[in-house]
Amino acid sequence: MMMVEKLGNYDRFERDHWRNLFDAETVPLDQVDLDAIQSLNDRISVADVKEIYMPLVHYLLMRYDEFQRVNDDRSAFLKTPRRHVPFLMGIAGSVAVGKSTSARLLALLLHHLHPELNVQQITTDGFLYPNSVLEKKGLLDDKGFPDSYDMGKLIQFLNDVKQSKPKVTAPKYSHQVYDVIPDEVDIVDQPDILIVEGINVLQLPSQAELFVSDFFDFSLYVDADPKLIEHWYLERFGMLLDSAFNDPTNYYHELATSSREDAFLYARQVWDAVNLRNLNEYILPTRNRANVILHKMQHHMIDAVYLRQY
Repeated sequence: MMMVEKLGNYDRFERDHWRNLFDAETVPLDQVDLDAIQSLNDRISVADVKEIYMPLVHYLLMRYDEFQRVNDDRSAFLKTPRRHVPFLMGIAGSVAVGKSTSARLLALLLHHLHPELNVQQITTDGFLYPNSVLEKKGLLDDKGFPDSYDMGKLIQFLNDVKQSKPKVTAPKYSHQVYDVIPDEVDIVDQPDILIVEGINVLQLPSQAELFVSDFFDFSLYVDADPKLIEHWYLERFGMLLDSAFNDPTNYYHELATSSREDAFLYARQVWDAVNLRNLNEYILPTRNRANVILHKMQHHMIDAVYLRQY
C-alpha cells in the first residue's frame, strides 16, 4: 500500500509487518522507564518499543555503520588521519505530536543497547528568539514560525557540532515560563550521535546558504491527522493549566486562574491562528524530506512506518 502521490517515494509498513522485520526478543526498558520520559499526555508502551522502536533503532544503526564506513573510505582516499564526525539525526513534526518523547526514547534505547556510544539530544526550542526580541520584531504572535528562530545561531551550533568541537553550547528554553532562559545553556560535547528535535529542523528558510537539514545524516517525521493533533494539543493545554494553578511564575498561571471556558477558547484560537497555520504552511510540507515517517492514530498509537526509498 503506497502513500498519496506526493509521498510516492516511500514504502509503507503496517505495524505487524514492520515488527517482523527485526525480531526483538528482549526490550531493555520497562514501563517505569517509559513513563519517566514520555511528554505530557503522550503515550508509549513496551509493545511500542518492541514493535516500532527496536526495528527503527536497528535500521538507524545500519545507517550509522554505513556513515562510519564512508568516513573511513574518505580518509583512506585522502590519506589523512580519520577524524571524529558526529552522526546527526533530526526529528520533526507538529507541536503536541510527540517528537520529544520519540527523541528521548531513541536516545535511551541507543544508550542501553550501545553504552560505548556517546549519544546526546537537543531541542531547537532554545534557538527561538527571546520573547522581548520577538515583541520588537512584531513576531510574538508567530512564535514557532521560521522567522521566530535565530537560524544563524542554530546553523553555527550544528556546524560546530559537526566539526566535533568540544563543549558546544545551546541556549535553554523553558516551557514553564514560555521563553529562553538567560545565561543557561545545554552542552554538547563531541557526541557519536546527536538527536536534534524541533518543528523546524527540516524546513528550508528563504534566506540562508545552509539549511538545518544539510547537517543531518538521518531524519524522522512524526505524523498524525491535524484533528488528532489538535485534540492532543488541547488535552495537553488542560494538563498545563492544572500544573500551573498554584505557581504564579508559570506562564499558564493567569489562564489557570481564569475561567476554564475562557482559557480553552484562547487555546483553540492559538491552535487555529498559530499552530495549525504553522503546520499547514511550514511543517507538513517538510514531511517528504524525512528518511522515516512514523504515523500515529488515536491514543498516540503508531499504526504504520514509512521508509523512504531513495
